[in-house]
Parts: sequence; structure tokens; C-alpha cells
Amino acid sequence: MGDQPTPAQTPPTDEEREGVLAELSESLGEILVDSHLRPHEDLWLRVKAQNWQDAARTAKAAGFTYFGFLSAIDWLIAPEGRYENTEFDSGLVEEDEEPVELDTSTGYGGGDTRFQLLMQLYSLDRQLGLLLKADLGEDMTVDTLRDLFPGADWHEREAHEMFGITFHGHPTLQPLYLPTDFEGHPLRKDFPLLARQVKPWPGVVDIENIPEHLEAQLEAEVMAAFEAEEGET
Repeated sequence: MGDQPTPAQTPPTDEEREGVLAELSESLGEILVDSHLRPHEDLWLRVKAQNWQDAARTAKAAGFTYFGFLSAIDWLIAPEGRYENTEFDSGLVEEDEEPVELDTSTGYGGGDTRFQLLMQLYSLDRQLGLLLKADLGEDMTVDTLRDLFPGADWHEREAHEMFGITFHGHPTLQPLYLPTDFEGHPLRKDFPLLARQVKPWPGVVDIENIPEHLEAQLEAEVMAAFEAEEGET
């Protein structure tokens, strides 16, 4: 029994999602760059950035009418010297520790460009989620989805504010969180966290010894309280 070869396991399949993927692939045509399907999980499609709005319209026509969220990813590996690490942080890293290498290659994660836009839609009829992704070019510009999905309005404003992405056709790309004169985009990985130089990071504190005169005073008070309690007993 133990010497018999184990039969090869058949990869799990999901005919329903495979059918939806085939339907969307045919509708999108050359707009579709890549796709990924895992049984019983949301589908994801990577589309051309210049056809971002067309892809969203196609998905909506296929029943994906519920807008979940829109955001972006900066696939840049966080550079050294961005003023994020304190002396406390550096003490946690061993000198001979190998640096962690992150896989940002194109595929299930990663992209062909540094910045990637993503949006989650959901079909109530199909009970299925869809993640649309697009690799952004150097101009960092796509068409707005505000008219297709009104809920995308503030999400696009946030992505513009935090990553510097421009949504062509959006009438009010005004800051949501930051002062109007703020410079830079805080969620880019090369944005320096200068606040850590000015203000200690939460949890990182300097431990100081109690002054000798206070230590003697506290010790005397504790002993007096102890002796008084002993006297009562």
C-alpha cells in the first residue's frame, strides 16, 4: 500500500467563474491584458489604462453594478534613507540578516509599471466580485468613472491626493484630507516620513532613571506606609 504511487490530484475548477471570465474576456477583447481565476474567489482582470472607463462600462453591463472601492498600489520597493527608521527600529535588525526580496513581477501581484490602479465591483445577481486593475503610464492619467459609478467620486479624489493620479473628466479633484497647499503625495513609497524626525514615533520613548532625591522620597513613603500597616496588626 505504502509503495503505490499517489494519484495526481485534479486541480480544483469553478465552472461558473470560468463562464463569467470567458464572457468578460470576449466582451473586453484587446482591452484585456491579463486575468486570474481562483475557484470560489473574486475574479481579477488587468486591462489597458487607456481603456479604463471602457472596461468599467463593460463590467457594469455584465451585471457588476455595485461599486466597492477604488485605490492604487505603488509597487516601488521602499527605498532606504526615507527618514522612516529610528534608532529603535534599526536595533531590531540583526547585522548579518539577509534583506527581504519582494516579488513585484507582473502576475497575480505586481505590474508592468510602478503604479497600478484597482477597483472592486460586485454583481448581486451572480454573487461574485470582480477586481479591475490597470498599469498606469508616466502621465498617471485615466478617465473618471464618476458618471458610471457615482460612488467613485471621493475614491478618485483620494487616489489623486495620495498618489498623484489624475482622473480626466473629474470636476473637483480637491484634497480630502490634506491642506490645500500641501506638497507631495503621502502614499507614494518614496515620500519621506519627516514627521518621525520631528516627533518621536508612537511607542518609541527614551527611558530615564528616577532622580535620586525622588527615589529616596518614594522609598521613605513606602516604608512608612508599610510600618504603619504592621503597627495596626
